[in-house]
Amino acid sequence: MDFEWVVKYATEFLGTAILIVLGNGAVANVELKGTKGHQSGWLVIAVGYGMGVMIPALMFGNVSGNHINPAFTLGLAVSGYFPWAQVAPYIAAQILGAIFGQALVVATHRPYYLGTENPNNILGTFSTISSLDHGTPESRKAALFNGFINEFVGSFVLFFAAMGLTKNFFGAELLSKAEATINSQAAQMAAQGTSVPKEQIAAAISQAKDQVAPFQVGSLSVAHLALGFLVMALVTSLGGPTGPGLNPARDLGPRILHFILPESVLGKHKGDSKWWYSWVPVVAPILAGITAVLLFKTIYG
Repeated sequence: MDFEWVVKYATEFLGTAILIVLGNGAVANVELKGTKGHQSGWLVIAVGYGMGVMIPALMFGNVSGNHINPAFTLGLAVSGYFPWAQVAPYIAAQILGAIFGQALVVATHRPYYLGTENPNNILGTFSTISSLDHGTPESRKAALFNGFINEFVGSFVLFFAAMGLTKNFFGAELLSKAEATINSQAAQMAAQGTSVPKEQIAAAISQAKDQVAPFQVGSLSVAHLALGFLVMALVTSLGGPTGPGLNPARDLGPRILHFILPESVLGKHKGDSKWWYSWVPVVAPILAGITAVLLFKTIYG
């Protein structure tokens, strides 16, 4: 089924909002004082983010591609997998969706924001924070350096794996072989002087696609499930230093909202939004996304 672009924009908005509700909602449950999940541990956050990626992927993967990540959208566009004309609307929808999703997290957890005394715990429910930051110039320099490496490596693994799971799925080779066989037979018939109507060739190719379609659907469904587990693994393995972000919209959108919301909503311990660090979870994933998708295309075509 082909969807209008406006539907795809709305889907990116909704998918990113769901990601934030489930991901940052899990962080709020763990970090905010007074919740029933307070201090329940890092695995709760990992599960929240894993589900935050998996659920929208299963819901919307066939609608918008479920990018829900500006870095992935840019990486696909640079590599020729996505039209440049749609990049800006996709990114706008993703950032707005992240802000909306975070607003829902705040609305559901407002009493617990008011009761939390640690500013980092409050900001951590919005955006990433380096564990190396202790407020000194030296610690901030170390936080920027380590944070960039952490975000780049984690994002590269995420995007390269996402390409592999969705492009090299089981059954893709069957479709390719079926099309190659039909085209080869048509070329042989044409060489022998036999006229093969284009409509007949197109119908044969369509029939071949229908035969392998169940393999494609099943494999892509498994791929979307695997993406959720991949994010869980990335949060548990690389989440300690920064969060991690792995997604410019996931970090920037909520950070903007943190900056805008007054202390009457987030409490007198709101703290600052740490804009000095904000470029890291934006730039590093974008560079990683472009590098990962280009490398995948270079190796696998």
